[in-house]
Amino acid sequence: MKFRFPIVIIDEDFRSENTSGLGIRALAQAIEADGFEVLGVTSYGDLSQFAQQQSRASAFVLAIDDEEFSSGPELDPAVEKLRAFIEEVRWKNADVPIFLHGETKTSRHLPNDILRELHGFIHMFEDTPEFVAKHIIREAKSYLESIQPPFFKQLLDYAEDGSYSWHCPGHSGGVAFLKSPIGQMYHQFYGENMLRADVCNAVEELGQLLDHNGAIGASERNAARIFNSDHCFFVTNGTSTSNKMVWHHTVAPGDVVVVDRNCHKSILHAIIMTGAIPVFLKPTRNHWGIIGPIQRSEFEPEAIRAKMKANPLLADYDTDNVQPRIMTLTQSTYDGVLYNTEVIKGMLDGWVDNLHFDEAWIPHAAFHPFYGQYHAMGRKRERTAKSITYATQSVHKLLAGISQASHVLVQDSKEERLDRHLFNESYLMHTSTSPQYSIIASCDVAAAMMEPPGGTALVEESIVEALDFRRAMVKVEEEYGPEDWWFQVWGPTDFRADGDGMAATRDWVLKKTDAEGVETTGSDSWHGFGDMAPGFNMLDPIKATIITPGLDIEGRFDDSGIPASIVSKYLAEHGVVVEKTGLYSFFILFTIGITKGRWNTLLAALQQFKDHYDKNQPLWRVMPEFSAKFPRYERMGLKDLSQHVHSLYAKYDVARLSTEIYLTDHHPEMTPSEAFSHIARRKTERVSIDELEGRITTSLVTPYPPGIPLLIPGEVFNAKIVDYLRFNREFARECPGFETDIHGLVTETSEDGQTYYFADCVAR
Repeated sequence: MKFRFPIVIIDEDFRSENTSGLGIRALAQAIEADGFEVLGVTSYGDLSQFAQQQSRASAFVLAIDDEEFSSGPELDPAVEKLRAFIEEVRWKNADVPIFLHGETKTSRHLPNDILRELHGFIHMFEDTPEFVAKHIIREAKSYLESIQPPFFKQLLDYAEDGSYSWHCPGHSGGVAFLKSPIGQMYHQFYGENMLRADVCNAVEELGQLLDHNGAIGASERNAARIFNSDHCFFVTNGTSTSNKMVWHHTVAPGDVVVVDRNCHKSILHAIIMTGAIPVFLKPTRNHWGIIGPIQRSEFEPEAIRAKMKANPLLADYDTDNVQPRIMTLTQSTYDGVLYNTEVIKGMLDGWVDNLHFDEAWIPHAAFHPFYGQYHAMGRKRERTAKSITYATQSVHKLLAGISQASHVLVQDSKEERLDRHLFNESYLMHTSTSPQYSIIASCDVAAAMMEPPGGTALVEESIVEALDFRRAMVKVEEEYGPEDWWFQVWGPTDFRADGDGMAATRDWVLKKTDAEGVETTGSDSWHGFGDMAPGFNMLDPIKATIITPGLDIEGRFDDSGIPASIVSKYLAEHGVVVEKTGLYSFFILFTIGITKGRWNTLLAALQQFKDHYDKNQPLWRVMPEFSAKFPRYERMGLKDLSQHVHSLYAKYDVARLSTEIYLTDHHPEMTPSEAFSHIARRKTERVSIDELEGRITTSLVTPYPPGIPLLIPGEVFNAKIVDYLRFNREFARECPGFETDIHGLVTETSEDGQTYYFADCVAR
């Protein structure tokens, strides 16, 4: 299979007609004659720019006789330039072959720290160009072969083999698509390789995902090593499924489980499916709608026992002697706050049997020392004594996996080891017998990409880009002045930087505050979560929340404001799509794929928004798609629309209401499993939202944003939640296009066009 990995030659004489130029071009021609592409350049130019070629090059050939490497009789300037280039390449890539070539200089002119990084030293004209080319190509081929992880290598070999297939899928390597016009279009869009590699588990040489053997098993073991775990299981239908696998292996009906109240809905589905009885740990929130961490004190066994005693579903349990089967924590929160996992392990080890960290949003943290102990599994950490540790991670969210690529990582304790055979029974319950091999390959490749030093460099780049964006936003505000620039990035603004541009971890740790929200340093808290235990939580700087004007952190509305939904809709029409939008904040991610061009484009778009807002430009001009969909706004200006929506938010005091519905006490009337079973038995009643107070829900009730369930099956609608649902009904009528999507509500439209809202409850 042909890949484009050119051999990069850097020689000032590459295009010259002198002897040196003729020699290096003869070498280039010999390399090309053997099937390899050559990229020839005449100057190093920007070292960093050329070093970036390491991901696309199969080898480097560097001239050592160039004038830019010489300054009189001394070679020192040349050595320093060469050293800088090699260090820049090796920062990301420890293996790509690097050759030097020269006519007058030899290895005795170079120090050992450079020599040990080389794959060869070529003296032109001492051998034929063809022989030298074969030597370079041999190393280049060996390198390209070595970077292929186990499964991806086997998949490439299979796709290249050209065997006729008589197995599923029915498109037979893409051939079926060629028999139809629209199929032809599909084939041209996705390409030959993807379709040839779409095979079923009948291909024995690729191994079996369901048995974790062969090339797939080798790849899972390789990923386990890279991610610091004892076991790794690739999952092809997302971390929602990874979470259910862990739960079905560890939890049985009637078991008591400890769960983050703001967990992903897949955990709540797992509670329903396993018949567990949940005890919830309640996170903090600020009035911007940003989800904070669970206080450290909530993890104390005595605090959890107190919750068990107060839970009416556990009235018949001896709560003094109950040991929870699992603790599941969302790590990080949806807005990027991390927990010190070693502290949590120390508090719960041996009392909770299984410690599960849902790390869907931080698979990158294991690959840079910046994150310290703020992720589940570190390379040199002490194992837990008794509790087994699980981490479920979305490879596709912040690493280079394709959608639905996920994995389960497991770390054995000193006394307990995972029984892989028993775990696989749960794995088989939730995985497909027809897994997508492209997703498996992306799990394999994403893990290989994170092998140090490359993985460390990738994570560091994303952190540095995030910090540069934050600094740029501060610089824009300084130039405009705080009265004329409104957008701010949530987080510390006085973070320091050391010599290589990395911020110190300590700058991002949430500091202890007093009852008034003032830190011990005398500064106001930037997070608004109240008193934080020292060293327990940290904000991940690559998760950036942009605050829009109109609402302060205490939940007080200004006279004017710009709701974030208007900004995000504007940005979407100008080619910038954000991750998540709240009332007065929106969220962006600095993944390993983010570039300077992307975040600078965002910053420019925010400035364009400001300009259009200041001029109150009509929506038909600046948001034509939105105004065409909702013509009632067509003649409004951008400032007018912002004030219209802002005034309604202030009228209903929606910031406090949105906070209180999550912090209010939730009363469970029956177990989630029992309540949900009423759906299958058709013993439900569809109740108007005005009649919901006191009724028991059979379904998850989940507002988007933020996508966190408000109620779970078996819990009772209280007055605050009903008020919130009424607000959303009225707001949807007054501001179409800005509704909150609430899963779990049923909408019905009457003949006169009015929309009515209901929720499914346990029938009386």
